[in-house]
Amino acid sequence: MGLPLRRSPHVALDAALDAAPEAAVVPVSALEPGAWDALALAAVEPHPFYARRPVEAHRASGLAPADLAAVVVPGPAGVSGGLAALLPFVLRADIAGLGAAIAQPFLSPYVTASAPLVADGPDLDLRLDALVAGLARASGGRCWRWPLLAVESRPGAGLLAAMARAGWQVATVASFERPVLDRRASHLAFLADHPHKSRLKDLRRRRRRLAESGALAFETATEGPALEQALDAFLALEAAGWKGEAGTALASRPDSARFARALFRQDETSGPPAVRADSLCLDGRTIAASLALVSGRTAYLLKTAYDESLRAHAPGLVLEDEIIRALHDTTFADRLDSATLPGSPLEGLFPERVRIAEILALPPGGGSLLPLERRADLARFEHRARAEVKRLIGRR
Repeated sequence: MGLPLRRSPHVALDAALDAAPEAAVVPVSALEPGAWDALALAAVEPHPFYARRPVEAHRASGLAPADLAAVVVPGPAGVSGGLAALLPFVLRADIAGLGAAIAQPFLSPYVTASAPLVADGPDLDLRLDALVAGLARASGGRCWRWPLLAVESRPGAGLLAAMARAGWQVATVASFERPVLDRRASHLAFLADHPHKSRLKDLRRRRRRLAESGALAFETATEGPALEQALDAFLALEAAGWKGEAGTALASRPDSARFARALFRQDETSGPPAVRADSLCLDGRTIAASLALVSGRTAYLLKTAYDESLRAHAPGLVLEDEIIRALHDTTFADRLDSATLPGSPLEGLFPERVRIAEILALPPGGGSLLPLERRADLARFEHRARAEVKRLIGRR
């Protein structure tokens, strides 16, 4: 069965792909939108970052290469729209390749998970085996450097098992525990279960202090003008703080501002993931805002901003506490994923953890230039060097 591609002038490429049921490297611009959306909905533990709309928002804003490609495994037309697996990827120079090109899942500052999208259901291992074979061909036998992989999730663990079956070598460069929150039967059950009740008590105190200053309100927008207004408020709030001063706020650069507006737009043609903007307002003024992507019953808290003049009252964490209450009251998701790196304030608020790792993975026959463990040592050295630079900058 052929891949669900848009018809293009590249007739020879289309014919070759139609004749080959195994994984192929395909320009993402050639993928049929409905098939891609169907895979994003049918995937094992889907995350939003490799769904069509986020990837296209990256490309349209210039944050991803215009010719971005993906390793794609075709499937039956009636299953996930004819796509069985998909991973956008790039080849880039890296220290783990001694400066030569290695392969890597597509990443940006706005991609916080990198597991491939793989259709759930029978024969999952066969789909993963086909994907791993495609990864080896796509990299030309080069090493893969794979950050932000949830290694204990079904797709992450399944990917590692498929690599082992195919004879790949795998080394862990680094890992950390990312905070997540699984919805309980009720908000009261969550409060009773929480291991850090002093943190919850402190947040209630801070909320009372904020409420003493004016009318405090929690608002949610998921579509239409309300979503557009909430996005505008978020962009302004983030730009007014330290991220604006550092030039890392979404509104600081035209490309990231275009990305935000392309991604956080919801209408009948948008496709997955769902989007959500939560705001904490004081006398009608936004003092904290959160942008989230909802995929597979998990809400990924992509970006948060708060009024830094109110830092003593922790409006950002008060907002997160309100989102937790809304999670239980409205059941808009089953899990909140903090989408954070180590050191997040949410570590004291979200009780569960997901292990996120960076791995190096080497296909059979790809280790002649440098053994995998030496490559991993170089990648670990790079981690330490970057951490030291951040430490020195923080001391200024």
